[in-house]
Amino acid sequence: MVKEWDIVEVLRHSRHDWLNRLQLIKGNLDLNRFDRAKAVIDEIVIEAQHESKLSNLNCPLFASILLKANWEGHSFLLEYEVLQESEILTINDVVLTSWTNSFFVCLNSAIEAFQENHLSITIDLQKDGIRFFFDFNGIIIKNELIEQFLNDPNSNEMNITVKEFFENELALEVFMPFI
Repeated sequence: MVKEWDIVEVLRHSRHDWLNRLQLIKGNLDLNRFDRAKAVIDEIVIEAQHESKLSNLNCPLFASILLKANWEGHSFLLEYEVLQESEILTINDVVLTSWTNSFFVCLNSAIEAFQENHLSITIDLQKDGIRFFFDFNGIIIKNELIEQFLNDPNSNEMNITVKEFFENELALEVFMPFI
């Protein structure tokens, strides 16, 4: 079941994240660790650039689930990167979002909670569509759930390729052509 977020909840989580980051910078400055404070600021700038690129993809539903994913109590930490920014044509945002939500639920059920589980999504705009690389590193304890999910018939609008699948790694490539 997908949680509906209202603007107050989004702002509360965002404010909490910003306060944590400011405290991290302030703490490093108080300890005269100027290089570490600068590194934290640089990380924030890069993350904000990726958020901006993600928001400009013309996929508001997909952008929304990525932006709030780390607030939803998953057993994995999500990071994403948009490789380049350009004006794009449209892809089926509903299909992509539905598949990604289902993948998050499946992955969350298949991995060991409270471990160092990381999911990275790289978004690469191409001339005929968008390629998404889903790379998971962590502890997969229920391979059969992931296999079952990946063997379900996928949308005709998506081309999904399994690149690697081991007990601690899963790499998928998802291609969606422009409409």
